[in-house]
Amino acid sequence: MKYFLILFFLVLIGCVDQKATSIPHPEPTKRITEIKETSLVILGTVQDAGSPHIACKKECCSVLFESPDASRKVVSLGLIDPENNKSYLFEATPDITTQVKMLNTLSSNKKELPDGIFLTHAHIGHYTGLMYLGKEATNADKVPVFAMPGMKNFLENNGPWSQLVTNENISISEIFEAQEIALSTHLKVIPFKVPHRDEYSETVGYKIVGPNKSALFIPDIDKWEKWDTSIVTAISEVDYAFLDATFYDGDEIARDISEIPHPFIIESMDTFENLPSEEKDKIHFIHFNHTNPVLNEESDAYKKIMDKGFHVATINDVVGL
Repeated sequence: MKYFLILFFLVLIGCVDQKATSIPHPEPTKRITEIKETSLVILGTVQDAGSPHIACKKECCSVLFESPDASRKVVSLGLIDPENNKSYLFEATPDITTQVKMLNTLSSNKKELPDGIFLTHAHIGHYTGLMYLGKEATNADKVPVFAMPGMKNFLENNGPWSQLVTNENISISEIFEAQEIALSTHLKVIPFKVPHRDEYSETVGYKIVGPNKSALFIPDIDKWEKWDTSIVTAISEVDYAFLDATFYDGDEIARDISEIPHPFIIESMDTFENLPSEEKDKIHFIHFNHTNPVLNEESDAYKKIMDKGFHVATINDVVGL
């Protein structure tokens, strides 16, 4: 009995010590109620592989493996149209389960699944969430998926995605560059091609036009100067611009950066440096690699972006259209 009490005391002390030194869970993300006007809501801001990142040994991940941050979702926007009782999703991410639920919660549309999903390209963070519409999961009934010709062809002719088409879990609507998709009399979406690593499909961004305002969504692009459109001009034509900010600079990762080109945030800030303050105010950086220091609001990188008049996209943020 004596030895049992000693052992119990040691275990108890061990538990107390572990609890005292463990990393606290993050504060819950801010809550927002049902949206009453046509709006975009940010449902995720992180690059395809998420945060923490698989096999990552860096401090930026080790903390999150022990204490996950519920705000670290892969990049996605929700589009809510209360007037027509509809909602749409931009990107089908690996985090689609919680993102669809959040979209449902914020919308007057109480259907569990969105009225349409817009895809940008065939990289893992942007379309693989479609698998949860299949028979192993929700076994959805003809969820509309908007995809460019190359993306449509990829989904229809490669398993397991082709099974979603065969089983009519999804219904693919083919879209084309610069051709307007009218979602209602006051809401439209316009796709446009951007240069990116197009192994399986083309890559597009979207211009989303509401009754009063419009937004640009470009989560992936190689470099601004490779695009045949001036990004400065594109920003001038909208009220909000959600732009690729995968890496803050080239020093974040050990991999060959030429294999995964993106505009560094420091490059983008240089490109936009001479814009008037009202143009800078439109810019919301998004699609952050797990190594990107701006994921930490206390970092110098985050503060520098804000000091220069730009924004860092944050999950649950809502902008009215």
